[in-house]
Amino acid sequence: MTAGAPGLAPILVLGWGNPSRGDDALGPEFIARASALPRPPGAPAVEWLTDFQLQVEHALDLVGRSHVLFVDASVACEAPFRVEPLRSASNHALTSHAMAPQAVMQVFERIQGHAPPPCTLLAIRAREFALGSGLDPDAQAHLEQALAWFGQWWSGLRDTPATRMPGHA
Repeated sequence: MTAGAPGLAPILVLGWGNPSRGDDALGPEFIARASALPRPPGAPAVEWLTDFQLQVEHALDLVGRSHVLFVDASVACEAPFRVEPLRSASNHALTSHAMAPQAVMQVFERIQGHAPPPCTLLAIRAREFALGSGLDPDAQAHLEQALAWFGQWWSGLRDTPATRMPGHA
C-alpha cells in the first residue's frame, strides 16, 4: 500500500448509476447505505463518491488511494453479485460516455505515469432499468448481500501507517 495524500481517505468507494432508472440505482444506493455503516475497528477511512456515469475526470479520484472499490449494477453477472480485481486495459474506449473502470484506470496510468492503486469491481445483479421504476425486489436482496460482503471486506482492511489519515491514531 502506498501512502495517501494528507487528509485523503486511503480507500475510495465509487458507485455509479441513474437513480431514476430502476436497478441502475444500485451503485448510488450502495453508497448511500454503505456510507451509513459504522467504521469497523481498525479499518481505514473511506471516501464515498457517486455519479451517473464514470468519466475521464474520475482518474484523479484514484490519486493517493491504497485501494478503490467500483460499484455498479450488472445484468451480466450471476446473482447476487460478483467481485473481481481490475486491471488497467488499453482496449477500453476512452470516451466521455459509458466508461468502464478499466478505462478510468488507463487514464490514471497515462496522466500519473504509473499503475493505479489496486481496484476491485463489485457488480450487483440487476435486471430492471425502466425509467421511473424503483429497485426490483431481487435487486434489493442482492444489494443487501453485497452490503454484507462489503462489511466483511472493509473489516478485513487494516489501518496501517500507509493508510492512516494524518492526525488520526
